[in-house]
Amino acid sequence: MAQVIVIGSINYDILSTMQRAPRAGETVNGETVQLMPGGKGLNQAVAAVQQGMPVRFVGKVGRDMFGDRILSFFAEKGIEASHVGRSEDEATGSALILVDATAENRIVVIPAANKQIDAADADGLPVAPGDLLVSQFEVPRATIATLFARGRAAGARTLLNAAPALDDAPDSLWADTDILVVNETELGHFAGMELSGEAPVSDVTVAARRLLRRPGQTVIATLGVRGALAVTAETETLVPGRRVVAVDTTGAGDCFVGSLSARLAAGDDLPTALRYANVAASIACTRIGTGTAMPYAEEVRAVL
Repeated sequence: MAQVIVIGSINYDILSTMQRAPRAGETVNGETVQLMPGGKGLNQAVAAVQQGMPVRFVGKVGRDMFGDRILSFFAEKGIEASHVGRSEDEATGSALILVDATAENRIVVIPAANKQIDAADADGLPVAPGDLLVSQFEVPRATIATLFARGRAAGARTLLNAAPALDDAPDSLWADTDILVVNETELGHFAGMELSGEAPVSDVTVAARRLLRRPGQTVIATLGVRGALAVTAETETLVPGRRVVAVDTTGAGDCFVGSLSARLAAGDDLPTALRYANVAASIACTRIGTGTAMPYAEEVRAVL
């Protein structure tokens, strides 16, 4: 059976909700506070495993109580974590998340141990044809490039979520990415185009094609409530979104990536996997939280 292998970030999140976020120099009263597992890599792994796919993780935590809790969380979720190392001199990554009454968020990430992930952390990692390697830009880009090259040499596919929009990725990483997932802001950044939240689909398509480096690649632009657009050199596939009453959009993009990865690894074609991932992400928006807000397969199928 194919598996999803996530090379990714692990954080412990401190998430607070409030009516509105403070301005510079201002203090406001919050309403709730939660401590929970997070990080783009962890969120994507949880989303994937909760769709019923085997998931392995390559990452790093500190030798602290948060690292202990993360490893217990992975065991509880059934995520294979033998390639999650422990840093000797850095703490587990963390994030401070403020969510206001409109469901918008403001986030500060402290990478800590995530900065130390290197290719050696994946030594002995079993990769087979049909597997899907997934990563994001919250871990060293050179490490992703090395592991994606290894994965493709073993016959696996690669999916890169180029978030946040950083410019230090090796050229080889872009070439070794089979599926690139970006939101409109990230797409505009990497394509060198101004794209508003309501940019015409034709403009999004033009920008996406600027990121194609070789035949066979796909760029997926997530468009919020408008859905998702998959672009190849020859085709465009737009899958409509699903409107919900959002309470927290934190982690929705990660839910999309993890759910998409799971369904592609399970053998779905791209349009089917896109529809599934859109629904999963819409459900995540109706919940407060990050790694703990990811839906299960039965919840997604009930909506579909």
